[in-house]
Amino acid sequence: MSSFEETETEETVHCLHMKIYHPFQAEKQVFRSIPLFKKDRYKTDEMVKFGRDNSSCKYVLLDNRVSRIQFALQLFRHRDSSELCFEIKNLSRRTKLLVDNMELDYLNKTELPYKCILRFGDYQILVEREGGESLDYFEICFELAARSLLQEMLYVPCLQPIPENGYVKPDTSLPWSSNTLTPIEVDESES
Repeated sequence: MSSFEETETEETVHCLHMKIYHPFQAEKQVFRSIPLFKKDRYKTDEMVKFGRDNSSCKYVLLDNRVSRIQFALQLFRHRDSSELCFEIKNLSRRTKLLVDNMELDYLNKTELPYKCILRFGDYQILVEREGGESLDYFEICFELAARSLLQEMLYVPCLQPIPENGYVKPDTSLPWSSNTLTPIEVDESES
């Protein structure tokens, strides 16, 4: 047997990809202590805290308006399920945490959807979950957003050609779409 055949297969690891935004990042550098484009690995039983207190938070936000401990992320598993999920808990007494449009008060927690936007104060964090097989570790990776994540989500270039009848069927899978009809373009000769 060759050494290649004896080598164990490496398990894939669950990963949270976090795209972070603050309107004054360029001036205040609130994310300067957060490593960008680097995957940080944690044991599945670890709770990862975010806030301004560098003694208790793994990810420090350098802003006096952020709570000492703003929120925490932790991996868990539903009873009778093999799928690992993430939960988020608001640990700020002063600031509500929005997970998409669901408000979390102090000590409230919820399961993170596969893709969502976290908001508190002026902060916006787009979180995307990548599944894995490992029951021992998970990873977190950060990227800096150039513009507001809410504006970025609302800016959708028209990739679909407009049919001759002028009616475009809205994509109801998008959270910001509506079921209203779009305007119909009419030639001057047709009026």
